[in-house]
Amino acid sequence: MINQLIYEKLPQDISERNVLLLDPILGTGFYTGNSAVQAINLLISKGVPESNIIFLNLISAPQGAHVVCKSFPRIKIVTSEIDIGLN
Repeated sequence: MINQLIYEKLPQDISERNVLLLDPILGTGFYTGNSAVQAINLLISKGVPESNIIFLNLISAPQGAHVVCKSFPRIKIVTSEIDIGLN
């Protein structure tokens, strides 16, 4: 199953801002599609440089963090916990 964008409302000058992207859980992405990657792709398509995006979450699966880091090497990820059992 792939996540589908339902609603988007961003400031017109989003490309000139630093962006905090908040998602409580960065899972593996194997079962639900990787919503973090989709959200980051949306921001980049609106002109936000990767280096201006900080991705914040409470819990991360190592696999999900690797996917985000590999896809977007200039993004900063801040998490409170890496849980190897997170699915």
